[in-house]
Amino acid sequence: MGSAVSSEKIDALIGPLLADGERIDKAYQLVRDLFVFTDKRIILLDKQGLTGKKQFVLSVPYSKITKYALETAGHFDLDAEIKLWVGSEPEPISRELGKGNDVRELYKALSNHLL
Repeated sequence: MGSAVSSEKIDALIGPLLADGERIDKAYQLVRDLFVFTDKRIILLDKQGLTGKKQFVLSVPYSKITKYALETAGHFDLDAEIKLWVGSEPEPISRELGKGNDVRELYKALSNHLL
């Protein structure tokens, strides 16, 4: 997937958002965005704007994810997109992973948390 993120950076960005007793399992950098797995949910941190100072944080409890998919260009080392369907929403949450990311690692992490 993306590059692994140092625990200091994750603690600074995500730590204040965690529930009491919640712990971070894995975190990945996707260009400017973060994809964080905790023991309770997925947190997507989307940096917006030219400077990246504006941030959108989406929290998705594992129990609300109804299905997930991986879409590639035919080879796992090329551009790929991960899709998460939440609740009864007809449109998935989609994130572009980009070239050079190990998309199989992300898909496996999703499987480990959801199955």
